[in-house]
Amino acid sequence: MTEQTGPQEWLSKTVVRSTAWPGVEIVVAKITFGRRLELMRRIRDLAAKAEFLEAGTGGKDRMDASLLGAEIDRLYVEWGVEEIRGISFDGKAADAAGLIEAGPEDLFREALAAVKADSGLNENERKN
Repeated sequence: MTEQTGPQEWLSKTVVRSTAWPGVEIVVAKITFGRRLELMRRIRDLAAKAEFLEAGTGGKDRMDASLLGAEIDRLYVEWGVEEIRGISFDGKAADAAGLIEAGPEDLFREALAAVKADSGLNENERKN
């Protein structure tokens, strides 16, 4: 073990390299106490409603639950993706909003997975 002699630095972002889109990097905000609270507030009501609808037996309930699940995924990406490097969408700089509206779905899924992995929320916290 080495002794730390100077100030430490904590970086608030993680850069994830896309496997689906070589050369593309997704910059994800790391979780902090305040960001965790913000995320939980954003998804709490939607997740509770989705869980209720998933328990339903009708096709409409399942469809509504699926729609709410997609809304939660959108919130994760909006909340956690700070920047996307190495790609543009329809000639515009890539960001979370552009990825959601005009970006390739496989890149969206990668960004979503990166945000969820870095958020540190367990499945119960994601549902609550």
